[in-house]
Amino acid sequence: MIEGAQVTASGTDDGSRVDAFLLARFPSSTRALVRKALADEKVLLNNRPAAKGARVRAGDSLRILLLHERQDLRVRPDPEAPLQVVFEDDALLVLNKPPGMPVHPLRVAETGTLANALVARHPALAEIGDDPLFPALAHRLDTDTSGLVVAARTSDAYAFLRQQFRGRKVLKEYAALVRGVTPERGKLEHYLVHNPARRGQMIASREAPARKGLRPMRAVTEYRRARAFSECTLLDVIIRTGVTHQIRCQLAAAGFPIAGDALYGGPVRAGQTDLPRHFLHAASLTFQHPTTHESVRFEAPLPDDLQRVLDALR
Repeated sequence: MIEGAQVTASGTDDGSRVDAFLLARFPSSTRALVRKALADEKVLLNNRPAAKGARVRAGDSLRILLLHERQDLRVRPDPEAPLQVVFEDDALLVLNKPPGMPVHPLRVAETGTLANALVARHPALAEIGDDPLFPALAHRLDTDTSGLVVAARTSDAYAFLRQQFRGRKVLKEYAALVRGVTPERGKLEHYLVHNPARRGQMIASREAPARKGLRPMRAVTEYRRARAFSECTLLDVIIRTGVTHQIRCQLAAAGFPIAGDALYGGPVRAGQTDLPRHFLHAASLTFQHPTTHESVRFEAPLPDDLQRVLDALR
């Protein structure tokens, strides 16, 4: 942890972004931690809180009130947390996350997450990636969404995988049970924003909201009807974008909320069966392998809790 440090920009620093300048001066920190320090106004530029996009000039003075280092926020190994490996080689691991397990901790003391399980079996992975509380993992799933998550085993593989996810090159397929009988196929296009009136919920809009302070994110979801029941439909869902709650929010906005998804108005029962959680499963991933550069596809079968729901509907 860095507290009270003071540095002065030199001529060679002139015009540098403040976050890049700080990371160069304090390499024991990370880009994510530097940005958090800036957002929390823990860095003063000439005695005023430094903005993330600010640029330093020769002679500028920067004072660090508080800047965490990577070692401060390391994920704690948790060998008791389950880890189901679908595939592994020298470059990556493909994991099948159970429902109810968060992908990564939000605090150092937290355990029981996929990241805790991962570093317990593979300690070196704690050093991969820019966020110490989100090591090696290339993407996220909601806590109650089961299914596939990819982790990198090297820094080069991590950069390659993250570039594919950010560039929307990864084909992500899900199984979802929704209320109502849907069309045979559909494509949903919205702008999603965080709901300022309800923490943790997203709002879907056909047009990008102009309200100040909202950051609209474009989301595209495609679906195909896999099986129709009397009051609900099993869907094969495909997304390339990766916006928070994308599938859940967009299907609800279309009038087909996911069964068991109370946050977005989904029914708590499917037929005569109580839903243990929202019925959403990350069933397959297709992407380019980071070392062979060949297209690879991985699948995870529907878990027992969701399969029982389907069996009861038949």
